[in-house]
Amino acid sequence: MSMRRREARIKKISGRKVVRGKTYTYEYYTLPLNLYIPKLMVEKWGEEYIVERDIEKGVILIKSKKLESG
Repeated sequence: MSMRRREARIKKISGRKVVRGKTYTYEYYTLPLNLYIPKLMVEKWGEEYIVERDIEKGVILIKSKKLESG
């Protein structure tokens, strides 16, 4: 069996960086395996996703849990 499937929840990462005396804050969203998820995708499809990993082909597929159930 080369396909692995699991449910995952988005993690919101917040950070702060100082550049030339100015402090900048940022935030981004990730899934397990350090997969970056765009903010617009989180706003549109929510925070719960299904991650399918095909080891033989080297492909990772990310689906919204809302699409899967509805």
